[in-house]
This record gives sequence, structure tokens and C-alpha cells, in this order.
Amino acid sequence: MKKTLLSSFILTCLAGAASVQAAPTLLAVGTLSNPTDLSGLSGTLESGDPANILGGIGSGLAYAGNNTFLALPDRGPNATAWAGGASVDNTTSYISRFQTVAMNLVATPGTSAFTLTPTLTQTTLLYSPTALNYGAVTPSINSSNKYYFEGRSDNFAAGLSTNPNNARLDPEGIRVSNDGSKVYISDEYGPYVYEFDRATGQRTRTFNLPASFAVGNLSSQGAAEISGNTSGRVANKGMEGLAITPDGKTLVGFEQSPLIQDGGDGGRTNRIVTIDIATGNTTHQYVYDNKDGSKTYNSSELLAINDHEFLVLERDGKGLGDGSSAAEKKLFKIDLGNATDIGPLGISGESNLLSYAVGKSLFLDIKAELVNKGIAVTSIPAKLESASFGDDVINGLGQKLHTLWIANDNDFVAGVAGPNKFFVFGFTDADLAGSSLQLQHVAAVPVPGAVWLFGSALLGMMGLRRNKA
Repeated sequence: MKKTLLSSFILTCLAGAASVQAAPTLLAVGTLSNPTDLSGLSGTLESGDPANILGGIGSGLAYAGNNTFLALPDRGPNATAWAGGASVDNTTSYISRFQTVAMNLVATPGTSAFTLTPTLTQTTLLYSPTALNYGAVTPSINSSNKYYFEGRSDNFAAGLSTNPNNARLDPEGIRVSNDGSKVYISDEYGPYVYEFDRATGQRTRTFNLPASFAVGNLSSQGAAEISGNTSGRVANKGMEGLAITPDGKTLVGFEQSPLIQDGGDGGRTNRIVTIDIATGNTTHQYVYDNKDGSKTYNSSELLAINDHEFLVLERDGKGLGDGSSAAEKKLFKIDLGNATDIGPLGISGESNLLSYAVGKSLFLDIKAELVNKGIAVTSIPAKLESASFGDDVINGLGQKLHTLWIANDNDFVAGVAGPNKFFVFGFTDADLAGSSLQLQHVAAVPVPGAVWLFGSALLGMMGLRRNKA
């Protein structure tokens, strides 16, 4: 009798263990294949693409409350050459913007699977209330108090690359304020970190970045800009990632590659910088070693787990869109709590910085998990560039999971790099290996014209209260 009870107990424990999430796992993949956005823009760009083309919206991704995300396109189409485009690296007069997307994530009863249906609900154009410096093309929709940011690389005046009056903007990171009314966007051209009004798209603040991040010799061609400078950010590889701490007080920016003085593209020591939102000033700088195995990789995103721990997205440029097989798409966990602030030390150079690099541990091998779910390495987007936490969910087996959302930048060439996709992963507290997840609480702000997709299934499966910082 005792043996039978013991056997039953063991079987029960094993069954319970089998039902617990063992590691972050893919829950759903959703596609947004609209050819155009909701900007209302007409006409065509220099490349022949429509001015309201929808693409590249996975350059940045931010949770915005109410099962809604803000998806960020970068500087616009430049993957295809156009007549006369060589002088500006084939960039166009694409007006900078962010897209508002409602996510309908529904559990499949009796299984761990979900279905995801993204719906575009709004497009918000970004502008300055004061005049900006333009190159050959000035936006035709400009007015006396609205000067729109553009993706063309010749939209600058003489001086430092961080001049906030330059109209060129290459957005790469996006986060939302806790009250839901403000949007923070980082860029590669300056690098810049700006604050915008979420409802109107007006720039309201410019944050001060370290002078060592700027370059002084500017060019509309990235290669010429790199060769003309000995310090500062590498052209088109500036402030790629952006995080916000759960309390909403600090922005944390991440350079895509090391600064020129730290080794430049291909080097190992990327810089992380923190920005106090209240004062608008940078406060700390940290070092991240982007080497994994025998290779170095660019860093595409930074996501806050809590006020001192973060996820870093490292990737190669291989996969769908590159005509090759994806190899490196990983999320690493880092802790800045005890890291050395190198800002006051005034040091540079890879050999000098490596000893200060923060430690890292693997959180999720994205490529491996996608392959495990039957996605071929040639079908994994080459540019998985953004990450955000979403609402907690309950799957069809009754398990509660945290959600991690990752999106791709398809370079506005859906026929080559595939459509805009959103990958949703589920994970548990155990997957964080001792870290405490403190999800940012973003107040839900109604967006004019939005279509909210709340059905009984959505409310039951996705409308769970998010953890507050």
C-alpha cells in the first residue's frame, strides 16, 4: 500500500513538473502585411515607393498599455538603389513615424498554443515645432510650426552630429512613459535620444548625450563619414537600443557597435549610457562585451527586467532578407548593479575597457527556439531588432506565463525580407534564474481612431494585470 502511494506521488510530481514551463518557448507568430500605413501621406519617395509605405516597423517595439504596442520604422527605404541615390546612400525623404498596433493574442483551448492577429490602428508622424536643417528635399507638408524629421542622410548642417536642429533621423529604439503620454526614441544619426508627445508626434525634449559619442565631420555617405572621423559613433550604428526602468525614471541607451575610439565596427566594447529623465542628463556609462564564442556581434536592443538587470539582443545579419541561414539571434541577461561606471574614468580603447565589461548569461537562444518550432534557418528574419515585455497570459492548459515580444526590421522590402512579423515567447519566473521581473506599468491611453480588439477570449487569456514596479 505504501509503495503504491509513493508511486502515485512520484507520478503526480512528474506530471506536474512536465506541465511547468521549462524554458522560454515560442507561443505565437503574427504578421502585419498591410502595404501602406495610416499616415495619409500621398505621392512617392525618390525610390518610387509610396510615401505611406508600411515596413521596417520592428526596428523598435514598446508596450503601450491596453494590449497595444508602438512599432518603430527606421529611416525608411534604402535597401534598393535609385537614380541619383548613391550620394545619400539611397536614403529617401521618408518622414519619421511610429505605428500603433493592437495585438489580439488568443489561447487555443486544451493546448499551449496561441494565435496572434496584429492590427494597425494609427500612424503618428514626428516633427519639431522649430525649424530644422534639410538637404536637397524639404517635406512638402511642413508648416510654420511643424518641421518633419526625415530619413535622408543629407539633412544636416555643419557642426557636430548631435545637433538637434538636424532633420535627419534614423529611429531605432522606442519606449513609453509610465503615464502613457510621452514616447522616447533613440537614433543612429546623432546619436540622439528625443522625447515626443505620443498623441501629436511633436518633439518636446532633447536629452544630452556624452560629447564622446558625437562625430564632427559629417557626410551624407556613411563610408565617408567613418573615414573622416577618429572618434564618436560609427555611421549608422549609433544609439540602437533603448530601455526604460520599470519606475519610469531612467532611460538606458545602447550603442550598436563600439565607438570609433573604442575599436569601431567589429570591436568588442559597446557602451551603455543611462539618462535621468527628470534632469535630461546622462548619469553613467558601462561597458558590454559583444563577443560570443569566437565572433563579435552588433547589439540591437536593450530591455529592462528591473531597475538594474537587462536583456541584450545580439544578432548577426544572416537569415531571411540576406539570402542566407540565421546563426546568431540571442538574448543575454546582464546586471549593471555592481558594474563600474567608466564615465568618470575618461578612458577609451578596447584593451582599456574590456576589464570593465559587465558579465552576461544566456537567457534565450531565439534561433534555436524558432528552429525547434519548425521554422527553417533560412526563414528566420535576418534583422530581429526589437524586444518588449507584454501582458501576462494564461494558456489553454491553465498555465500563467510572462510574455516577451520580438519583431523584425524588413528594410521595407517585404518581397525579399518577408512581412512585418511579431514573435511572442512565454516564460516563467524560473527562467530568469533568480532575477525579479518588474514589468513597467504603462497607463492605457485611448488613441483616436484605434480599433480595440477585446473579445471574451482576449479578456480571459490576455487581460491579466501586469506586475507593477
